[in-house]
Amino acid sequence: MSGVTFADQRAALADVVAIPVTPFAADGSVDRDALRRLLRRLLDGGIRTLTPGGNTGEFYALTPEERRLVTESAVREAGDRATVLAGVGHDVPTAVASARHARGLGARMVMVHQPVHPYVSGAGWVDYHRAVAEAVPELGVVPYVRDARLPGNRLAELAGHCPNVIGVKYAVPDAARFAAFARDAGLDRFVWVAGLAEPYAPSYFSAGATGFTSGLVNVAPDLPLTMLAALRRGDYPAAMTVWERIRRFEELRAAHGSADNVTVVKEALASLGLCRRDVRPPGGTLPEEKRAEVAAIAGGWQR
Repeated sequence: MSGVTFADQRAALADVVAIPVTPFAADGSVDRDALRRLLRRLLDGGIRTLTPGGNTGEFYALTPEERRLVTESAVREAGDRATVLAGVGHDVPTAVASARHARGLGARMVMVHQPVHPYVSGAGWVDYHRAVAEAVPELGVVPYVRDARLPGNRLAELAGHCPNVIGVKYAVPDAARFAAFARDAGLDRFVWVAGLAEPYAPSYFSAGATGFTSGLVNVAPDLPLTMLAALRRGDYPAAMTVWERIRRFEELRAAHGSADNVTVVKEALASLGLCRRDVRPPGGTLPEEKRAEVAAIAGGWQR
């Protein structure tokens, strides 16, 4: 597969990379109808890159069958309207099986979640991602980097083995560290996605990112797209105007170590009548005093 350029997949990463929520029914199961409606709402809103099985989708709270379900739903709804970047992770055999399942469905890329293990060595990080990438050489592979200790040269080492590692979702909250990491790894070798969404997108774009993730997009697809358009033309004041509009919403999501990251998004969706507010443990629902504030913000965006 050395001759594959992955041009379409690289273009899809240089965009708003939407992380759909996973809505639950009253009995606690995945609400398939609500999931389908929410995915179609994203697509109708102009979103062209979907990441089923992301953290906003409560990846680690889903069963293996549910993880397959959300990927299947995203691929089916996306059709030829969007590119699917399927989230995979857990132990190596599980991640590999999930990547192959996504490939079989027609997904074009996989995002490999940060390895969940108390002891992660640099060499082990390379081996983990190499195992997934080599199992699906036809797919674009995107490591999800959340560890500030990982040096950029480890990513360069991985890319030397695996030409299909084409992008990076960088989610360390430090713009200077990101700038250094990207240059140590190879700024032009990868598509750099600001993995901490809209609050960090302007600063990360100034250092080389060309795409950013979004959970907010579930609530108001137009706002991330407006920010992206401004960043693409280098209009940082316009991008910051959007940043100011979403600031309080994102502050609520980030509070208490991002404990309410998904909770606030689902609360907003519930206030709009789009799905239930339920999240699975270890997440939890918002206290009553915060619900009205979230509803007011979400309602204001719909006008």
